[in-house]
This record gives sequence, C-alpha cells and structure tokens, in this order.
Amino acid sequence: MSEEGEGRTAAEKNIRIALLTEYDGTDFVGFQRQDNGRSVQQTLEEAVEKVYGRFCRIYGCSRTDSGVHARGHVSHVDVPFSIPEEKIPLALNAVLDDDLVVLAAKEMTGDFHARFNSKGKRYCYRVRNAKVPSAIDRRTEAFVPGILDVEAMDDAAKAFIGTHDFSAFRAQGGPDITPVRTMKDVYVRRAEGDPDLIEITVIGESFLYNMVRIMAGTLVYVGQGKMTKTEIEKLLTGEGVRKEAGKTMPAKGLTLEEVFYDDLTW
Repeated sequence: MSEEGEGRTAAEKNIRIALLTEYDGTDFVGFQRQDNGRSVQQTLEEAVEKVYGRFCRIYGCSRTDSGVHARGHVSHVDVPFSIPEEKIPLALNAVLDDDLVVLAAKEMTGDFHARFNSKGKRYCYRVRNAKVPSAIDRRTEAFVPGILDVEAMDDAAKAFIGTHDFSAFRAQGGPDITPVRTMKDVYVRRAEGDPDLIEITVIGESFLYNMVRIMAGTLVYVGQGKMTKTEIEKLLTGEGVRKEAGKTMPAKGLTLEEVFYDDLTW
C-alpha cells in the first residue's frame, strides 16, 4: 500500500478522546468558537491540530460565557492515532498558552459525548466580601463591600433545590427553551481559611443563559437584606419575571468546577 493510502486509512480510524481542562476565562470570549475573538474551543482545536497533524473538531460539555472560568471542563475529540493517555496532556500543554491547561485525557468509546452524556455540573460563584477588593484574585471573584448575612443567604439558597420554573433567572436574549430546571443542591459558605471569601455552590442537571450568575446576584440581595427566601420561592412558581430577581453578577466570579458522568472518571 502506498504512503498516501496508509495516510487515508489512519485518518479514517478515529479514536475518541475525552479531555479535562482548566482555564482562566478572562481573555477568552467563552468556550464556543466565535468570530469576535479567541475562544477555548478554537484554541484547543489549534493545539490538537499541531499535535495530531490535522484539524479535529472539539465538542464541549458546556458553552461557558466570556470571562467565565473552569477547573473541570470536559470536551471530546476524535483523533487519527493513539498516544498514551498520560502523554496527551504533556503534548497539548507544550503548544498551549498558560491560561488553558489540559489536566487529563482518556480514551473513550465512540458513543461518548461530552455534552449529551453529562449528568450534571457543579458551579461555584465567588464573592470577595471585604472593605477592599483583592488585587491577586481580582480575575476570579466579584467584589461586594458591606456585611453580607451568609446564614440568610444559605437558608434562601435552599429554595432553589428541586425542580422549578427558572424564567425569572434567565437573561433576556437567551435561547427559547423550557425554563424548567432541576437543582440538586445549592449552598453558601465562607471559604475555609479565607472568611472574606463567600462561595455560592450550585449543582444541577442543566442551566439557562446566565442562570447561575442571576441566582448568585439574588442571593447577594438576600445577604444585603434586599430580598427574602419567600420572595425567591414566589419567583420559582413560573409567574416571576427577570426584573424581580437579583442582578446578574460579573462573569469573572463564576467557575465551572466539575462535570458528572456515569461512564467517565478521572
């Protein structure tokens, strides 16, 4: 067989790889490839092309917005030949900028899909609640001065748990899809070892456009005494409107921490 024929055969024999990535979203326009700037998807695709010698489409578990970060984003890609799993991160990181890192890689069956196989996600929204903001952590947390009542925030967060109509917690201009979503857990804590840092953790099956950031803004209002748990419960009946919920918090405070699968562990 000619070298040309061997090349075609190798290219046709794709191997599906799942990639676990971490990135600082500050300088990205989001995960999804766009015409108006640098995206995580495009950057990963360019790195994969350099390592494997041909363009390979990346499919992500979530289209994180511009400025949103990730510690455990999962994507998958079909590549033309096998590299030992432990060496894939080394090869890709050698050609990636330092704000995007491949933490791990794993060969999967051909029916694995990073988005459609996902069973849920865990997000964390971080709020610096102090007299002055942090210079070092300014890219990964929002700043809210004044005293926030974390106990009230945590109690109000329980209203989100379960299956509800989140119409009031969806940004205008988002996709026209069902607003009903199921939250497995929502809680608010001060970070261990850093009492000025408040962490709002949200675990759910799926999310609407800007939903977690609006939930975080609503809980901040509770902490400021501007809203109550009862008002949140009323908003979740389907009769609430966006302007009745809290503000949309800045993207920089939000991090995708973990994605859950039945058929993938790292």
